[in-house]
Amino acid sequence: MSLLRSIGITLEMIKWEHSVFALPFALTGAMLAAHGWPGTSKVLWIIVCMVTARSAAMSFNRLADAKLDADNPRTKMRAIPAGQLSRGFAAGFTIVMSAVFILAAAQLNRMTLLLSPLALAIILLYSWTKRFTQLSHFVLGLALGIAPSAAWIAVRGSLDPRVLILTVAVLLWVAGFDLLYSCQDAEHDRAVGLFSVPSSFGVAAAFRLARVLHIAMIGLLAWLVILFHLGSVAWIGIGIVALLLLYEHMIVSPADMRRLNAAFFTMNGVISVVFFLFVAADLLFHRGMR
Repeated sequence: MSLLRSIGITLEMIKWEHSVFALPFALTGAMLAAHGWPGTSKVLWIIVCMVTARSAAMSFNRLADAKLDADNPRTKMRAIPAGQLSRGFAAGFTIVMSAVFILAAAQLNRMTLLLSPLALAIILLYSWTKRFTQLSHFVLGLALGIAPSAAWIAVRGSLDPRVLILTVAVLLWVAGFDLLYSCQDAEHDRAVGLFSVPSSFGVAAAFRLARVLHIAMIGLLAWLVILFHLGSVAWIGIGIVALLLLYEHMIVSPADMRRLNAAFFTMNGVISVVFFLFVAADLLFHRGMR
């Protein structure tokens, strides 16, 4: 198998285009730190960090879960269990992406470099948590939620407690939609002894908890807008995010999960982009008014 073909299969396996989930929130953190545009160089290195970190995490996840995926009818055709990609190549890809992530972090400032191994540890840890705790959804949320705080550090070289509100908001958002997504595997997870809220407490309980988490997320986003003294444009963005989340919960239910992929992939990508665009527009508008 050629190197280029292996890389192509790997990128398809990790769904690298779904980096859009957390990237807009990272850019939001960067713009809040800079009170506007943080500079093209900073933004480009933050993007490199985000894409490589997620690529390393997803590749490691597929590697760690290869045997579990092979036993699950929904995932048995993924690249590693299907024999399209070797474990060795996936491991090598994970190492390369991790190294590029650390090198990119070094281009930002000393603090991002020092914290880069900790960030990698958090995002790689998720792959093992479903083996021993129902809190795995929240660990995944933390893995993506640290993005805006990390981006703030990339711009400022220090951390402002206010941006932690955005980190917690993203954590709850991700945990909520992971709860919904994991409902597909509730029976399989229960049978093989994996931990998740749907497998332990039922699909209906997972849906109820996801709704609570997403309502709390909207409350935290509102608090963020107040703390940073953002204006009406940001408030409109939060309103749109709330409507998109409402729609997401309307198109799936414990009795009908046929549109779960649309809710999980499409809607959540739109949500993160919408929030970033409206906060960025608000920041740039007020900066231009000074």
